[in-house]
Amino acid sequence: MQPRTKRQKEILEYISGFIEERGYKPSYQQIAKHFRLASKAAVAKHITALEKQGLISRRRENGSFSLELFPKEAFSDLVCEIEWLELPATLRFLDDFSDETLLVPTFLLGYNKPEKLCAFRVPNDAMLDEHICEGDIALIEKREFARDGDIVLSIVNSDRVILKRLYRDGANVELRPSNEKYETIKVPADKIVIKGIYRGLIRPLL
Repeated sequence: MQPRTKRQKEILEYISGFIEERGYKPSYQQIAKHFRLASKAAVAKHITALEKQGLISRRRENGSFSLELFPKEAFSDLVCEIEWLELPATLRFLDDFSDETLLVPTFLLGYNKPEKLCAFRVPNDAMLDEHICEGDIALIEKREFARDGDIVLSIVNSDRVILKRLYRDGANVELRPSNEKYETIKVPADKIVIKGIYRGLIRPLL
């Protein structure tokens, strides 16, 4: 199940309101017109994403798709909102979409509480061997301390955001990648600020 973006949430709410007000489901053309989308294909992309999340279904009738919206009570307890890690604009990933609401399936959180987690868009492939890829959304437990070997999200020298494994070496800290194409970073311990510990990831739909 993938995260629901702000636009997908708006479309879901529009369909729900449309049905409640008029008693029937809107067409792709009506949805596209309401949101000023260029084509029905753009609507289909969002509908497909919502369908993959189990929030809506499609079935073909008379050569066209008919939408079926699941009752709110069927999914309201299945997803939760995760806040994005707050970073200065100069440290944010170029293509970040942290202005959008991130809703995550509750089962992905395990025993972690939503308020103790934040989301971070992974900027590179430094942790590729851990199956953490550029563009993934990392779920980070908000903590200021870590054990050796933890994958941590940290700010180094106040100007770099790093997601790597942390190891202590005397008065220094090493941040080691899981990709031979990237170098280990070694800095004095007072030059690193730990923002949290990696707990999982979500891979957005392409």
